[in-house]
Amino acid sequence: MSGFSAELIDYLEGRITFEEFDKRRDERKAKESGVGLLAEDVEDNAQPSTSAQIPGNIEEGVSPGVQLAFASMLGETPELLSSEEEEEEDSLSYVDDEDDEDYKVEEEERGKVEVEVEETEKRQRQGGKGGRGGRRKKKEEEEDLTVGDVFALEMELNRENKKMMKERRHRSKLPRALRGLMGEANIRYARGEKEDAILMCMEIIRQAPLAYEPFSTLAMIYEDDEDMDKAVQFGLIAAHLNPSDCEEWIRLAEMSLEQDNIRQAIVCYTKAIKYDPTNVRYLWERSSLHMRLGEHKHCMDGYRRILSLLPLEDGEHFMQLSKDMAKSYYESSDLPSALGVIDDALARHPSLVSDDFINMSAELYIANRQYNKALQVLVQFSGIVLVRAESKSDFVVPTQEEKVADKTTEEQEKKNEDGTKSNTVEEIAVEENGEIKDVQVPDSVPVDLRAKLMVCLIHLQVYTPLEGLVSLLMEQSPEEIGDLYLDIGEAYLEEGEYMSALPLLSALVISDKYNLAVVWLRHAECLKALGHMEAAAESYTKVVEMAPQHLEARLSLATLQQQLGRPECALKALESMYDSDTLAQDSSAAQKELKLLLHRSTLLKTQGQIQDYLDAMITMISMLLKVAMQRAKVCVRSVTVSGENHLRLVKVKDMLPEIADHEAAYLDNTGKTNVLSKEDWWQLLVSCVLTLCEVKRYEEAELLVESAMEFFSFYDNKPRRKELEFFGLSATILDHNYYKAYNYIRLMLMENVDLPQLWNIFNQLTITSEHQRHHRFCLRLLLKHPDNHALCVLCGHNAMVSGSFKHALGQYVQAFQTHPNNPLHSLCVGLTFFHMASQKYVAKRHTLVLQGFSFLWRYVELRGECQESMYNLGRALHQMGLTHLAIHYYQKALTLPAQKLEV
Repeated sequence: MSGFSAELIDYLEGRITFEEFDKRRDERKAKESGVGLLAEDVEDNAQPSTSAQIPGNIEEGVSPGVQLAFASMLGETPELLSSEEEEEEDSLSYVDDEDDEDYKVEEEERGKVEVEVEETEKRQRQGGKGGRGGRRKKKEEEEDLTVGDVFALEMELNRENKKMMKERRHRSKLPRALRGLMGEANIRYARGEKEDAILMCMEIIRQAPLAYEPFSTLAMIYEDDEDMDKAVQFGLIAAHLNPSDCEEWIRLAEMSLEQDNIRQAIVCYTKAIKYDPTNVRYLWERSSLHMRLGEHKHCMDGYRRILSLLPLEDGEHFMQLSKDMAKSYYESSDLPSALGVIDDALARHPSLVSDDFINMSAELYIANRQYNKALQVLVQFSGIVLVRAESKSDFVVPTQEEKVADKTTEEQEKKNEDGTKSNTVEEIAVEENGEIKDVQVPDSVPVDLRAKLMVCLIHLQVYTPLEGLVSLLMEQSPEEIGDLYLDIGEAYLEEGEYMSALPLLSALVISDKYNLAVVWLRHAECLKALGHMEAAAESYTKVVEMAPQHLEARLSLATLQQQLGRPECALKALESMYDSDTLAQDSSAAQKELKLLLHRSTLLKTQGQIQDYLDAMITMISMLLKVAMQRAKVCVRSVTVSGENHLRLVKVKDMLPEIADHEAAYLDNTGKTNVLSKEDWWQLLVSCVLTLCEVKRYEEAELLVESAMEFFSFYDNKPRRKELEFFGLSATILDHNYYKAYNYIRLMLMENVDLPQLWNIFNQLTITSEHQRHHRFCLRLLLKHPDNHALCVLCGHNAMVSGSFKHALGQYVQAFQTHPNNPLHSLCVGLTFFHMASQKYVAKRHTLVLQGFSFLWRYVELRGECQESMYNLGRALHQMGLTHLAIHYYQKALTLPAQKLEV
């Protein structure tokens, strides 16, 4: 450490910061240079070159280059740093690569300085002979130097410094100790010893992982070995470590494209553009890659940057690119952006606007319903002249001061004197309120632009000059310009001018080239608007024949046929357009088919064809409940009924789903059926269920409800779920399917345990069904609701039937305590005592009989003497073996009149 300076040792040991180290080093060098100047009092007459910058200390903010310039002017030789100081300073600076251009520049500068020093020494040695002459010349040069010369010299030096800094490349981070090894690795690679070169590069990477040279060499080695994956990987690492090398990024982008990795190529082009943002080629290539990936927005952003970089001299390229961009924006339905590009192009290069560009501009403005702007473009760039009526503002004094009005009049007179015949955009804007009386179109204007002019005038409702223009247009064959016929006809239709549109459309439908479905459709719409129903129906029929999948044409044709009293033809127009395979795969086709079926079902219902109406409804609902029907194992089958095929809902045991993932199938089905709202689907379902019940197809109604309960949108809505449960309960009861009906009523009772109507239905179902599943259900429910009266009585009945008389007695007594005046409870308690007394082994039989008769007489008192009470009393005596008493009450029951139910 003795060879290092004191401040370097302190910095390396961490005692001082780098700023303090730099300050102390500068102070030490200043002292040493001062001592050297005092020791050497030699006068130098040589004038060294000032083009090179010799490293030295900076005194009072003056750069060493400027000091050298002043020294050369004044005839002084500056002190050069000693070799030891140069080595010490170089050891503290960054290590440069010998291949680096900056390093070469510094070497050249040092060579120049050495040559200048030698020349200075020679001049000093010759100073003895010609010293006086030299001093005399020196004084003359000093007298000739001015402040301006010094300032000019310093400015030149500053320009050179800036130029060198601008050309300065990214410094290598490879230490000097490893440069020899790096060079050896490159030599081994050049000799073909690739394995050794790879090992050396790996060792360099281990010691200096931030140096890009070994990664770059490895990339070249693997590229020679045709291992492109590794070559690209190492090349990317090298490029990230040396990011300012644009050419390397472009090479990596091309290699990525060879591997079909477009996303990585875009990243490489983005890096290159970051360090060379004005390179049009890089921007163009990246935009093309974005277009290949379908990233329209990024592609257009790149094209916009290209437009901003193109010079004014490259106007043709600017216009062509603007045209392509506008077309791309239009195809992606981004009209505002397309119009923005068109506006910029028209404003920047108005002299390069071609007829194609005018046509595109007018078409875009018309598509955006900016008819005035389209007309302005046509007038400004096509030479079309609009003859307007004299504006009222020219003759009538407006609500302004008279001076302003006079000034406006003078300006208009000056414009007239200048002889400007063609209306510019500004004139059109000024005369916008004036009515257009005539249009002067030069013969050189193409027919496409003439058609755009007519469309603008139609939409602006300027019909006076249109008659002549349309007549001239119709003189040309529709086989050649049929598309222009159609554009003008559609413009007339949009404005409600059906009589004007009809000749154009009639000429098209009889042509050979433009006898198309879209033309027939416009022709039919025009005839329908004019009230020609028969002719319109024929035109719509032609459309359906030429385009069987055109939904609007079918619907319009069916409506017309219905109005004309042809219901069969109307139904024929609404026949299915697609097969089942197409409906399963194409969402758009499924949506069209749903709309068609909806209109068909409505038409069938109005005609009273219920079976066909149900077929249409089942087809629609099965499209909605496709996944739900798979869960419920319900499918649609075609059966023959009375010689006709109709659809039926049937239950199947095993049903393989088309899509194993039900969630994905549900989302796919939702995309196909979202053409109708949830409320519309619900109304269709309810209508279908009710209609099935009307025609006594209860089983299918039950299956339809079961499938709807599996549909999330219906089941998640609680009111609709309850309504579906009632539909299902009614359908199962009407179908006598008490097993399923019990499942519905059980769910309802769990939610509404205090509703008597539900308990009545429950009793009816348990009476008619031949199973005892309800016993345990009632007991479990009684544990949750011990005070429920209906549950208490039902559990007593269940216990009585099953022979658990004590349990039944407990339930009946509980009911009797809560409702003592109900005769049914007294009857049940009395009968329970009689059943207990009738058992074989009873300890207190007589007591039970007495208690039973006491409750029976209470029952008779509450119920009154009627057939029911007398029969029940006789039946109890008959059970106890008292037949003579039983006969008495039986006879008494027969003599009493039968009671009638009160309605």
